[in-house]
Amino acid sequence: MVQKYVTIEAEEKPYRKSILLIYNGNCISFKYPACEGLDWGKTVKGKNYRKVKGQAYTRKKYMGGSPPPKITKFTMGDPTAKFEYQAFLIAQEEAQIRHNALEAARVAANRLVAEKLGNNFCLRVLPYPHTVLRENKMIFGAHADRLQDGMKRAFGKPIGTAARVKRNQTIITIDVNEDGLEVAKESLKLGEAKLPINCRIAVEKTAH
Repeated sequence: MVQKYVTIEAEEKPYRKSILLIYNGNCISFKYPACEGLDWGKTVKGKNYRKVKGQAYTRKKYMGGSPPPKITKFTMGDPTAKFEYQAFLIAQEEAQIRHNALEAARVAANRLVAEKLGNNFCLRVLPYPHTVLRENKMIFGAHADRLQDGMKRAFGKPIGTAARVKRNQTIITIDVNEDGLEVAKESLKLGEAKLPINCRIAVEKTAH
């Protein structure tokens, strides 16, 4: 049975007059009549890391460890063969692309081109996620009589990595012959859908 309800009273807060449900001493749910639809489980969303600001945080030997990036393969297909054409996926704006977005773009682009062309292509993901992302994690737990606001400009702990890309920088390239050019373009469109920025596709003939 539910043991008690605790009403949270906070001035100038979106969760004013909210209800904290406690069962056997543990917090099991929140009810927010004043702000339904807010996701309190995710304190920081992916779009918060999209904008490039400040100096890059990359010196991992001073951090005491950071999560490994999800993307581990950067070259797919046949890297030793020579192809007639090269298709590029080029960023149209400056941004930080998280490691899981790079991995999702690689998987989406590689799936179609590998299905249509077999091993007769070479796909490369060029940016590497060097920048370490940080988050100051909040505590929403048992016996809480209010929600934590946290300290201003808190430094935070490493939670992931991202690659900083500039405008007109190439993100993905696919080397193919003339018969696979349309497949390469379609694969890059699928990869672009997984990225948080707008991109354009360019094609060049390879000089041998």
